[in-house]
Amino acid sequence: MSAQQYPGPAEDETPATANDISDLPPPRQPAPLGAQRTEDTGSEDQGQPGLPPGAAGLESMVRIGWRRQALLLAAVIGCLTVFLLARAMANLPHLPAEWRSSPEGRLELIASPVQALQAHIGAELDGIREPDGQITHLNVLALAHSARWITEDALRHDLLAARVASAKAVEAGKVTLVFWDGSEVPVATRPRGYGALGAMFWLMCGFAMVLFLVGWIVPLVHPRFRNWLYAVMAHAQATQLLLGAVSSVPALALPVALVAHESVFRTLLDLVTCGAILHAAASRSSLWQNLLVAGMWVGVGTYGALALGGVLAHEWWWAQGLMLLTGLLCIGLLSWANRVSPHPFAVVMRRFCLVTEASLLLLSLAVAMMPLMPPEMQPVAAVAPVIWGVFFASLILLVPFIARSQNVMREFAMLAGISTVATSVDLLFVAAFSFSQFASLTLSLFLALGAYAALRQWLVSQMMGARALTTERMFEHLYRIAREVEARPERAADRMIELLRNVFEPLETSRGEGRAQYSRILGNGAVLLVPLPNLMHGPAVDGLVTLRFAERGKRLFTPEDARLADRILEQLMRALAHDRAVERGRSEERVRIAQDLHDDIGARLLTLMYKAPSKEMEDYVRHTLQDLKTLTRGLAAKKHALTLASAEWKTDIAQRLSAIGCELVWQACYDDDITLTMVQWSSLTRILRELVSNVISHSNAKSVQIQCRLNQGTFTIDLIDDGSGRTPEKWSHGLGLGGIRKRVKLMGGTVTWREREERGIVCQVVIPELTSPGSKKAAAC
Repeated sequence: MSAQQYPGPAEDETPATANDISDLPPPRQPAPLGAQRTEDTGSEDQGQPGLPPGAAGLESMVRIGWRRQALLLAAVIGCLTVFLLARAMANLPHLPAEWRSSPEGRLELIASPVQALQAHIGAELDGIREPDGQITHLNVLALAHSARWITEDALRHDLLAARVASAKAVEAGKVTLVFWDGSEVPVATRPRGYGALGAMFWLMCGFAMVLFLVGWIVPLVHPRFRNWLYAVMAHAQATQLLLGAVSSVPALALPVALVAHESVFRTLLDLVTCGAILHAAASRSSLWQNLLVAGMWVGVGTYGALALGGVLAHEWWWAQGLMLLTGLLCIGLLSWANRVSPHPFAVVMRRFCLVTEASLLLLSLAVAMMPLMPPEMQPVAAVAPVIWGVFFASLILLVPFIARSQNVMREFAMLAGISTVATSVDLLFVAAFSFSQFASLTLSLFLALGAYAALRQWLVSQMMGARALTTERMFEHLYRIAREVEARPERAADRMIELLRNVFEPLETSRGEGRAQYSRILGNGAVLLVPLPNLMHGPAVDGLVTLRFAERGKRLFTPEDARLADRILEQLMRALAHDRAVERGRSEERVRIAQDLHDDIGARLLTLMYKAPSKEMEDYVRHTLQDLKTLTRGLAAKKHALTLASAEWKTDIAQRLSAIGCELVWQACYDDDITLTMVQWSSLTRILRELVSNVISHSNAKSVQIQCRLNQGTFTIDLIDDGSGRTPEKWSHGLGLGGIRKRVKLMGGTVTWREREERGIVCQVVIPELTSPGSKKAAAC
């Protein structure tokens, strides 16, 4: 039987857990995480038309207050229930004696504060003599007060009759014990007191209290239909724990009102839990699933009516069959839901279902073979269902916190399941192979520990997973993003989202509006919301990134993932702050160098120009001064408009070519007047200078045609000369050509040379993405 549930994908909702304590936003529209979001209730104050903002906030506070009051009332009711139960058990008449199982399967007296019983310590009890003289016989099964796991109808009927008779005798105030040696000892009963309830009673009550409160918290946080189904499961199993706490009290008799219908009541609690699980796992939009759920509830109701009426034969087998059938149906529904819409929670729940189904099957086989066991193994067989009840309840408690739970909670649930398996295997070895108690216990523990070691990673891997990105690759991505903020600031957010994709490998990634201080998980681990900082304008939040289904739907997000996302963003912001500080230092140093060049070298060249001995020398120095002016202006400026930079390039190239008598044909057409960064301007300037220098030095060209185009972010330079250069594939790539290739490659572009049909060389430089934010989108040709 499965202790988890997963709602199948409906037509109008995203798959989520049936007891989701976090809001799961719709795909590609993440819910805002502003200051008005209330973490304890999961509600959002989105305001209403016609109401001022304060009125909407007041209404949200009223809703929060109502839910807190309801939770407080539930806590008071739970505490009061536990207190009244403990008080009733403490005041219940009690036979002051301790018993254990003898090798013959009888009750053996081991201790008693009653003076009359101390002489019979070690004697075996036959039964209790009723007022009419009849003897109610008791055996070792009297130590297990629950008849829920008695397989034979006749044995269960006789046991219930004996317990009712003994309970009535104890409540009468005086009990006559009949021992196998024929002696009879009348013993007066006394109130038990709180100290005699035992540690197990308080532990089970505490566990039931926690499960009871969680069963209210989940639907109060999100009052959905499936969350109310979870409340049914939690409260049913909390009641089971309370009944288990009562049964754990060491006594020969329990209250008459509890003994009469305790077996049927506990069976119905398990079946109601199974029905709620199957109902939550099914999709309400599917007709065949609705029919399946309806059939399950009809089966539970029919079983309850027949069992309470006492007309159902093989009652235990029908109950176990319904539970095992429900587990198989849940596994099938989860597999179908994950195939239709992959969801890591479905995979996690399916694995837990498989383990739970196998544990219940082993336990059922062990209990069914109880008549074949030696009498001394009967108490061990009675303990196995108690362990199963704790295991079942712990899985129900784990479901809402499957992604947020600490290791202690997960380990507790898995160890409880392994304990159930170990006890069941122990009983099966004794019944089927007639092993000794020591041999069967040793072998069962060995097998259970082996199963735990094999299954633990298989189960937890869906919650933890493996990191898709190594530390080295992660820092490489951080470095690239930091570089891109300077070169292409408009792509910084996309690159950061790409980094998150590489780290977590989600099935779906979307970006939306909203604000949050830290990353957080939603949908019980199905969704991770990461605040997206504005990398271009400081640490301000610029929306949210929604990641769904980690590692391509193979595992859930965990709090460790949220902390990792925050650390990645923190390191990225630190890298950007460091780069900005370095860039400020570089900019200041460039300005200082430009100032020194202008004041020192410029002054010297100006003096040399006026003292030039010839007109040619004066023109050469004047051109050098013009080049120095362009260089210093470029060093001092942080950004350059493309049209202005193009005009400077044209002027500079025209002056250089005119000095050798070469004609320049300049054409420029830009669909966007973008702003070049210092790095972009410097690289393009040096690329054009070096290309023109090659023409001047090697081509003997009479005409040079340069075409610069910017079309949808792609910048192209075509330089065509009519010189004597041929066979560019045979050129030696020295510092000039090598420098051109290096600069073009750093800008993400390509450069090619080819022969012109008539004569000369055609050089083409293509830079695919040369864009900037704040461009004017104005064509200039």
